[in-house]
Amino acid sequence: MSQRTANIERKTKETEITLELNIDGKGNYDIETPIGFLTHMLEGFSKWGTFDLKMRASGDIEVDQHHSVEDIGIVLGQAFDSALGDRKGINRAGFFALPMDEPLAIAAVDISGRPYLNFECAFKRRMCGGLDTDLIEDLFRGLANSLKATIAIKVPDGRSDHHKVEAVFKAFGKTMRMACSKDPKMIEDIPSTKGVID
Repeated sequence: MSQRTANIERKTKETEITLELNIDGKGNYDIETPIGFLTHMLEGFSKWGTFDLKMRASGDIEVDQHHSVEDIGIVLGQAFDSALGDRKGINRAGFFALPMDEPLAIAAVDISGRPYLNFECAFKRRMCGGLDTDLIEDLFRGLANSLKATIAIKVPDGRSDHHKVEAVFKAFGKTMRMACSKDPKMIEDIPSTKGVID
């Protein structure tokens, strides 16, 4: 089986991000971002998805966190897009529901070539562990757009914003693991009646 890996660099006047991804890894991570809580969430995503992920991200957070958080989502989506290639043999779709104490996070993805995000998660506080919760949706929208995937994330209730956010990233890791995994019945095929995913 060929290596499903990617190396992505994104440098703008607002951010600088390098990312190395191995889809078929063991959940090893080496992540540095300017927002500690976001770093921790990405580590959870890597571990629960069993993706090897190395990332270095810096940005103009003295202006606002938006550029950094959104661009991290964009680069993460680009990495999966590149590593998956023509999508031959993958499950393509995945889903997972994760309870984390009182909230339940539900995540689903279809790596369909059609970018769309359905994000329903209300936070009580604007900031959670130093991360602007208003930007979590922007991260996943950037990821959906650059991966060209349909993503749904829902957290219907819950007391703790920390638990909600952490459950989302862990559930999404499991969801992506399922979608990216090889289906032995489809090993030589692209999972689409069109014969192509673009």
